[in-house]
Amino acid sequence: MLTEKSKALREVSALQFILWELHLYLDTHPKDAEAQARHRKYMEAYVTRRAAFEEKYGPLSAQTGSGCAWLRDPWPWDIEECVK
Repeated sequence: MLTEKSKALREVSALQFILWELHLYLDTHPKDAEAQARHRKYMEAYVTRRAAFEEKYGPLSAQTGSGCAWLRDPWPWDIEECVK
């Protein structure tokens, strides 16, 4: 069963994936206004959800947290469920 933290991280990851795919599409279709609007919509959702996640659970990258906070969080290999 997924924890609240895992669910929140999956949401952030899904939004990041959507943004990347839209970015790639817009590289080849820069004048698609509908895709640009979707990109803005998903970017707002991503920024909001990522900020909420980081406020509750800590930074997702070294760029968004201080060195100490970033190093305190467990690494993937420190979590038993990731080793299985």
